[in-house]
This record gives sequence, structure tokens and C-alpha cells, in this order.
Amino acid sequence: MQVPNTRSLNVPKTKGTQKSIISSKRCFRSFIYYSWARQRRGLLEGLATPNEVRSGRSEPCTPTNFQILPLKSIQEVESSSLYVFLPCKIGEKPIHQDKDMSLSRRLKKANMSWVRPITARSGSRYQQIATQILTAVEDGVLRPGDRLPPQRELAQTLGVDLTTVTRAYAEVRQKGILEAQGAGGTYVAYSGLEAGGTIDLGMNIPPLLNSAEFSHMLAQGSGTTQVAASSMDLMSYHVGAGAHRHRVAGAKWLQPMTGNTDIERIVVCPGAQTAIAALLLAKSQSGDAIACDELTYPGFLAAARLLQRLAVGVKADEFGMDPVDLERVCEQHRPAMLYLNPTIQNPTALTLSTERRTELLRVAAKYALPVIEDDPYWLLAERPPSTMFSLAANTSSTPVYYVSTLSKCIAPGLRTAYLVVPAGEPLSPVLDALRSLALMPTPWMTEMASTWIESGAAVQWLAQVRSELRHRQTIAASILPGNIQADPNGLHLWLQLPRHIDFYRLTQTALQQGVSVTDSESFSTGSFSPVALRVSLGGAIDRTRLTHGLTRLAELLKGDLARRVSSVV
Repeated sequence: MQVPNTRSLNVPKTKGTQKSIISSKRCFRSFIYYSWARQRRGLLEGLATPNEVRSGRSEPCTPTNFQILPLKSIQEVESSSLYVFLPCKIGEKPIHQDKDMSLSRRLKKANMSWVRPITARSGSRYQQIATQILTAVEDGVLRPGDRLPPQRELAQTLGVDLTTVTRAYAEVRQKGILEAQGAGGTYVAYSGLEAGGTIDLGMNIPPLLNSAEFSHMLAQGSGTTQVAASSMDLMSYHVGAGAHRHRVAGAKWLQPMTGNTDIERIVVCPGAQTAIAALLLAKSQSGDAIACDELTYPGFLAAARLLQRLAVGVKADEFGMDPVDLERVCEQHRPAMLYLNPTIQNPTALTLSTERRTELLRVAAKYALPVIEDDPYWLLAERPPSTMFSLAANTSSTPVYYVSTLSKCIAPGLRTAYLVVPAGEPLSPVLDALRSLALMPTPWMTEMASTWIESGAAVQWLAQVRSELRHRQTIAASILPGNIQADPNGLHLWLQLPRHIDFYRLTQTALQQGVSVTDSESFSTGSFSPVALRVSLGGAIDRTRLTHGLTRLAELLKGDLARRVSSVV
């Protein structure tokens, strides 16, 4: 390796700069030391000092243990050409190859795509710049690890003072969105990961629960609930199908899905999970088979297992559950019920067409198979077809028990779901099963849910959730590699992966790096488990953290960490 003439080096003449050349005639034992660089951690961290060399704690440079790194375009130190000698021990990798000292990141081209002109009537200039940065991060235009333009360069581009840009960067940095690397530049931070908190891409919960808007809605709803109901109503036992007012509110909420429903057929339940378990308990016996998708809701699988029912997977094609294979399962296993999640299916995000729903109902009617239609995502879907409950009611088909929860479109903490028992089917077995499992819903929560539905607040909040999920789906599509299956407003997506991906290693590595995801094995009945992930988009508290988590997951998928090591047999 050729060493440049040390006299030709352009050394920044900043205060405190030191230049120490040991034995200049013997160029392989030369060092250049910059006290300014040692003060700017990240660029030359670990560089030996003259005292360290003299004391023998650092080895002199030799042709085999030094690196010459040409660093260019470092406006912060106003140096056009700077060579830095980085000493390292023989046999060690050079410092610049270390994970935290990646030179490729230091010399990364600045992302300028977010920059927009400053306008006179849009607030102070530094706030406009700060807002542009925050918006770009939320929308995924600026991603974790992206380098921002140097302050002087951005000031010239926007026609503002350098201090204006400096103040804007400082404003965003205080929020933990940016990290300054001194002479190395300013970057979008992995703040969600560095803070030590796990970014939840594994749990299907609606977004914005941490927002100021929802906090205000919650406070307002709590106050209204206390005024509308007595303490006795809120804190006493309420056994049965639910208070009349709560069932009326349920009928209003269900109207887009089930039409004008008789409130006497509506049962207020403490969550969809309890409703599903109660139906299994009331309509089947221990040891019975329950037909379902090969990949299905883990809550159903847990309930079936606990109640000693056998979940039998039905194969699917690109349109969802296959009616032909459902007939095969009915012939071979004689299931007692059919469990379906037909709209934005969990986990595959498929929505069954009206034609496919009709075909499945035909098979269910042929074998006298009652259907549990678990439909938590219907109100989120872009263009949902008619529910199987409505189709069955119009065709006098097999009985369909319809379950709808507020957990996936409003908040899981409400613990409020509605079960519609089809006409002609008795309520008492279902009510007995519910009472044995949970006795009753929480009066305070059902009262608050009813208040939100009656006032229209629930519908307004649903619109905000749908809008937020649309933004989040767009961000995910722009970041994640591979084949994605999703509804535009869906709470999750289904990411199909190459066969060489090592599931266990991927999920564990992601968790170690602060990102939780759920693989297909969690949804499998045991007969089928494809190489895929369900990625949930609502758990991250905001779009910035979602972008951080998705970016980190994408990096793992693209890197060697996800690759399975072949074994020799």
C-alpha cells in the first residue's frame, strides 16, 4: 500500500489541532494525531495518542497494520482532502470495518428528497425545516440510518442562515429522531431500538392508542359514563345477554355488517375470544373436530385445545378456504362446526369473495355444519363483501353465529364484543357457556363503548384508525422486501419469504434487536406451516417507530442473518 507524502496532507487548522510525526523519513512508522477528531467521537474513536505509543500500549504502524482512508466532503471541518492513519493491532480488522465505525455510513450520500422550499406564511423558518424532517421520517421518506445534508449546504439550498438550520436540527434531535456524529454528519436515529424498548410488530392492536386524541376521547368517555350510569349499575352483577341499552348500541354498531338485527338475538360478550370459546362449549362436545383454515387465529386454536376439541385444517387456494377440501374434511372427520375469519383473514390477510363465501355455505349446509363467523376486521376492509351471516339469512342456509369485536378497530381494553345468534337457534346454551367462562362483561367498559357508539365518537375514531392504517400499509410496502399480501386498511400484512430463511434465527435475532414479529407456526393447525411472517402495523406507537422496526426487519431479511446454513449429511 502506497503511503502519501505527509507534507501534502491538508490538515484542518482548528483550535487544539496537534500534528505529531514520528520518524518522518520512516513513513511506515508515521502517525498523525488530531485532538479535534478525538473530541468528535465516532470518526476517529480509538485512535492512539502519542503517550500510548510511547508507553507501548499501541503498536506502531507497519505495512500490515494500518489503513489509509481518504475522507472527502466533510463540510463540518472544511477539509477538501484528508488522510487519516488508523493504527490497529496485527491480525485485527481495521477500525473502520467495525459495526459502530462503518465508514460507508460516514461517507453516505445525504438524502435530499425531503427538502421543500421555505414559505413566508408557514411559521418560523427553523420550525418549517424541523416539520419537514419529522414528516419525512413519519412517511418513510427519511429512514433510520439516512444521512441529512450538512447544515451549511442545506442553508445554501434553502436560502436561510446557518443558525436557522442548526436550530432546526437541534429541535428534532431533542425528540430523539436525529443523532449527530460530529464530523461524520447527522443521521436519522434508530431511536426506538436504542431506547431499549421493543417495537411491537407481532400483536394485532389498533394504532393511535398512545395519541393525545385518544387520551382526550377516553377522558371524555369516562366522564360521560359516570354521569350516564349510577355507581350501582357500573359496579354490580349483570348476568345475561346484556343490558337493553348496550344491546341497542350493539345493533347500531353491527348494522353495516348484519343489517337490521333483532336486539333479542344480540349477546354482549367480554371480548371475541370469550364468545368463540362459549360457542365451542355450547355447540360441540369434547373430542369433536372443528373445521378451520390450516392457518388460523391462535386464540381459536388455544380455545379448541383447552376444551379438548380437534382443530382440523382445511386447505386453501389463492382465493381462500377451498370448498372441495372442506367436503373432504367433512367426509373424513365429521366436524361439529366450521370456524372462519373471512375478512382480512388472520394471518394471511385474504378476504373471501361473495362467490367463495356462498360455496362454503353450500358445503356447510350439505353437512349440517354450524358456522362461527369471526369478523373483527370487516369495518377496516377497503371493500368488504356481504357477511356470511347475511348471506345465510337470505338463503335459509346453515346457521351462522356472527362475532364482532371492538378490540381490533377501537381498543382491546374495552373488552366488548357482540355475538349475534341466528334466528331459530336457542340462546340459553350460549348464555350458560358464557356465564361459566366469564360471568359477564365489565359494566364500565360496555357502558363506555355504548356511549361512544351512541354519540358517534366510535365511528369517527374508526375513520381515523382506517386512515392511519392506510399510511402504515404504504410505509410497510415501501420498506419490506418480498411478496406482501394485505388490505389497504388492514391491521396486518402477510409477508411470504424465500424457503432458505431460517425462521427461528430470524425471529430471535429480530427480538434481540428490539423488534417482535410472529411467524406462521403460531397460526398453524399442525398440517401446514409456510415460510412467512405476519407483520402487525398497529402496535408501534407512531409511524417513526414503525419505520424503525420495519427497516430493521428488512435489513435482517436482506442480510446473512436470515440465511440457513446448509448441513452435510
